Amino acid sequence: MAYKATIAEENKEIANRYKHMLQDTYLTLSKEDKVLIRKAFDLALDAHKDQRRKSGEPYIFHPIAVAKIVANQIGLGAPSIAAALLHDVVEDTDYTFTDIEQLFGKTIAKIVNGLTKISRLKKEQNASIQAENFRKMLLTLNDDVRVILIKIADRLHNMQTLDSMRADKQVKIASETLYIYAPLAHRLGLYNIKTELENLGIKFTEPEVFNDIQNKVTESEEEQEIYIKKFSSVIKDSLDKHGFKYEIRGRSKSIYSIRKKMQIQGISFEEVYDKFAIRIIFKSLQKNEKFDAWKIYSIVTDHFTPNPNRLRDWITQPKSTGYESLHITVMGPKGKWVEVQVRSERMNEIAEKGYAAHFKYKQGKQKESGLDNWLNKLRESLENPDLNAVDFVEQFKMNLYAEEIYIFTPNGDIKSLPKGATAIDFAFAIHTEIGMRCRAAKVNNKLVQLSTVLKSGDQVEIITSKNQKPKLAWLDIVKTARAKSRIKSILKEEQKIIADEGKEVLSRKLRHIKIKFNDRTINELVNFLGLKTSFDLFYRIGNGSIDNQQLKKFANQKSNAFVHFIKTKIKRSTINHEEVQNEVINNFDMLVFGKNEEKLVYSLSKCCNPIPGDQVFGFVGVNDGIKVHKHNCPNALSLQSQYSYRIISAKWIDSSQQGFKASLSVKGIDNMGLANEVTRVISSDLNVNIQSINISGNEGFFNGEISVGVKNNKQLVHLIQKLKKIEGLEKVERIIN
Repeated sequence: MAYKATIAEENKEIANRYKHMLQDTYLTLSKEDKVLIRKAFDLALDAHKDQRRKSGEPYIFHPIAVAKIVANQIGLGAPSIAAALLHDVVEDTDYTFTDIEQLFGKTIAKIVNGLTKISRLKKEQNASIQAENFRKMLLTLNDDVRVILIKIADRLHNMQTLDSMRADKQVKIASETLYIYAPLAHRLGLYNIKTELENLGIKFTEPEVFNDIQNKVTESEEEQEIYIKKFSSVIKDSLDKHGFKYEIRGRSKSIYSIRKKMQIQGISFEEVYDKFAIRIIFKSLQKNEKFDAWKIYSIVTDHFTPNPNRLRDWITQPKSTGYESLHITVMGPKGKWVEVQVRSERMNEIAEKGYAAHFKYKQGKQKESGLDNWLNKLRESLENPDLNAVDFVEQFKMNLYAEEIYIFTPNGDIKSLPKGATAIDFAFAIHTEIGMRCRAAKVNNKLVQLSTVLKSGDQVEIITSKNQKPKLAWLDIVKTARAKSRIKSILKEEQKIIADEGKEVLSRKLRHIKIKFNDRTINELVNFLGLKTSFDLFYRIGNGSIDNQQLKKFANQKSNAFVHFIKTKIKRSTINHEEVQNEVINNFDMLVFGKNEEKLVYSLSKCCNPIPGDQVFGFVGVNDGIKVHKHNCPNALSLQSQYSYRIISAKWIDSSQQGFKASLSVKGIDNMGLANEVTRVISSDLNVNIQSINISGNEGFFNGEISVGVKNNKQLVHLIQKLKKIEGLEKVERIIN
C-alpha cells in the first residue's frame, strides 16, 4: 500500500515519534542531556528535510527509530542517542565531520565518523569483500564500542522496514543479518534484539517456512496460556506464603530457534517439546537476589520433579555478557518437560537489554564508560592478524556463539573460556608470556598434556620452561582467537630469524659453488625448487630442508645455457624486506592422515578435485584405498552420514615445518649426573623436545633409549654429534624401526 500523508500530518507524526523515542528514559536524563538530544534532532530534521525512504516516508523517521532502539532497548545514554539521530547526516547530506565536531564535540563526531565508515563499506557483493567489510566494521570497536551498538540498532530498524525493498535486496540484507549481526547481538547480550533479527532474517530468506511456523505458534498461544495458568496455580500459594513479590510469564521460543531445532533434530513442529518457557521474575534487593532465587528454586522443585541434568546456574557464575538467571527443567502438568527461568527484575532487564542496563541510572560519562569494560573480551577476538577475511569472520562468529566454561587458577581466580578450550588456551588467557613458555599442565593436581580439553570447574596450573617455544602443531589444538593470534605472531617472528640465518648460509654456499648471490639467482632458485617466494627459500635453507645436493643440481642445471634461458623467462617479483617480514610459510606439499598425522597411500577424488591447501578428509574405499575429498564436496554429506566409520581425518601440511619422531640408542659408563647432562644437551642446548626417555644401569654400565622430536635429518645428525661428545657416552646411534 502506497504511503500517503499531508505535510501537516507528517509534522505531527514526527513530533509524536520524537516524544515516544524518549518515553522510557526521559526521567533519567539530565537537563543537559535533553538539550543535547534536541539539538541533534533539530539538525537531523533539517539535514534530511528533502529526503524520503523507499517506502515514501520522510527519511527522519529512520534516525528517530534507531535512536529509540538505542535509548529504550539497548539502554545507552545521551551521547549515543544524539549520535544515532545524526548517524546518516554526513553520509547523505551537505554536513561534514567538522560541522558535527564543532556543534557536538569530539566524542559524538567520532561515533558518527565510525558509523559513516561502515556505511561506505556496503558497495560490493563478493563474499570475501563483504567479509573484509565486516572485519573493518568490527575493528571500529577499537575507536568506540558504541559504534557497533548503534549499528546493530540501525540494522534492526532496516530489517523492520525491509518490506519496501526489492526481493533480491531483501534476501541479501537478511542473509547478511543472520551471518553477522544476529551473532554479534547475541555476544553483546542483546537477546531481544538478537531474537528479532533472527526472526526477521528467516522471514525474508525462507518466507514460506516463517509463515508456516508463525501460524502454528499463533494457533498454540491459547493452549500455552492455559498451561502457564495451570503451572502458576500450583506454586502461587507457596510463593505468596513466603512473601515474594513476583510475576509469572510465558516466553515462546523464537521462530528461528524452532526452525533450527527442527532442522538439526529432523523433527516436525509438533515434536519440538520446549516451544516455550515459564519465567518467574521477582522483586528483591540486590544483596538478597541469590538467596531469593534459590528459595524460589526450592519451592518450584517441591511441587514439580526437576531434571538434574538440565540445571543451569548463571547467578553464581554469570555469563561474560552479564546474563544472570537460574534455569530449571521440571516435569510440569500433563507430564510435559518445561523450562523455568528464575531471575530478579534487575537480572531480567540485563537479559533483555544487555549489560548496558547496569548503567541505566548513571549519568553522562560514568554511564557510557562502563561499556568499555563490558566489551574488552570482544576486542580480544579482533586481535587475530590472519589476512584471510572470510576465515576471520568465521572464526569470530565461532567465538561469538561459543558456549562458555569456567576454569580456576591455582589461587582460585576464575577465567572464562569457550567450550572445547585446552590447557594452552588457558595459559594464553592468563598471560602471553605464560602461553609462550608453557610446557605442561596440572589439571586438578594431575599432570596432563597441553592438548587436554578442559571442563568447567577444573583447577589448572601451567608449568613453564624458559627454553620452551610455541609449536606449529599448537594451532590445531587451541580454540581461542587470542591464543591463535599470539602463536602465529611468535612463529612468524621465529621464521623470520631462521630465514635471516638461511639467507647468510645460502650466500656462503653459492659463493662456494661459484654462483653469484643476487636477485636473479634467487628467483631462478625459487623456481627450480618449486617454491613460492624468496622467504620460503631462505627459511628452508635455514632449517636444513634444502641440502647441498639440491644446490649442486641447481648449479648443474644453470650451466646448461638452454635451460638457463628457459628458466630466466619465468620472472618472479622480488620481495622487499618488509614483505618478507609479513610472509607466512604456506607451502602445502604433504598430506597426512589421522591424529598421528601418518603418511598413507591415497588418490584424489575426481568429484571435487582437491588441491594442496584445501580442507579435506579421507574416505576408505572397499577396493580403491583412500580417496581424498574436499570438506565442501557435493558427496561429502552423503559419505559422512552413511559411512562415518570409513572417514579418516586428513590435512595438508608444509613438510619443512613438520617435525618427526626419532629414537636413539645410547650406551656408556654409568657416571653420576650423566642422565642430567644428556637431557640438558638435548633440551637446553639444541631446543629439541624429548618425547620419552628410558635409561637403566647394571654393574657400572648403562643402556638407554631416547625418543625425540626433530624437524629434519640435519638436526638429528647434529644432535647425535653433540651427544657423542658427552663424557661417558660410548655409543649413540639411531634406531631404525
